[in-house]
Amino acid sequence: MNQQERILAADGIHNFRDYGGYRAMGGARIKSGLLFRSGQHKDASAADLELVVDRDIRTIIDLRGDAERASFPCPRHPAFRGTVVFVAGETVNPALDAQELDSADAAASRMRNSYSNMPFRPLLKDAFIRYFAVLLDEAEGASLVHCLAGKDRTGLAVALFHHLLGVHPDDLMADYLLTNEAGRIEARIEAGAAVIRDRYGLEIPLAAIRKLMSADPAFLEAAFQAIIERFGTIDTYLERGLGVSPTMRGALAEKYLA
Repeated sequence: MNQQERILAADGIHNFRDYGGYRAMGGARIKSGLLFRSGQHKDASAADLELVVDRDIRTIIDLRGDAERASFPCPRHPAFRGTVVFVAGETVNPALDAQELDSADAAASRMRNSYSNMPFRPLLKDAFIRYFAVLLDEAEGASLVHCLAGKDRTGLAVALFHHLLGVHPDDLMADYLLTNEAGRIEARIEAGAAVIRDRYGLEIPLAAIRKLMSADPAFLEAAFQAIIERFGTIDTYLERGLGVSPTMRGALAEKYLA
């Protein structure tokens, strides 16, 4: 599966794609068609909701916080009979001063700082714990993990999953960066701009918004570096921080590798 084949063409579900199919530990490959990621579904068309049902997605892990779910409720297809999993509370960064977003460079700095603390936000950690538990426990069908834009919280969750199963760092990063190519990019940026300016002020320049809405290697690297500084290794963080035991890791490999 090449990178473009992972992307599902959708009208209003941005960044919708399959994150399986990568080569992993022992020369095995992560199964395709079982693991999907995206942004929020508020603007999903009827055809988009059909896509979710057609992919047999029966579990949705929503990494957003309460305020985001209230502002951007996600419609479901009438035939959807699956489970939506989330944690109560807020999983985003606290409010910031719009002056911190007055340029692309300032926005990039803010994003690196955000990623550095992302692995340790208590409620987001709880959401990641639920994510890994659900991936192991779901009995049938596929799963979909998403946040608001499907790139930061979702990006870190998926990167941790890929690391767990031994995906090469280059492929792990390539999947993270696919956000910059997936689907209707300008529509996704426009939707994000509306949220950002509503939250932080109309004066934020477009260049800063584009940086905030992008996936940048330095962002994900900042998260991993922060994990290594605090836990020594990413594997230790997964085990001690998120409760992914060696037994659980083996079970996830058995379930998702072929």
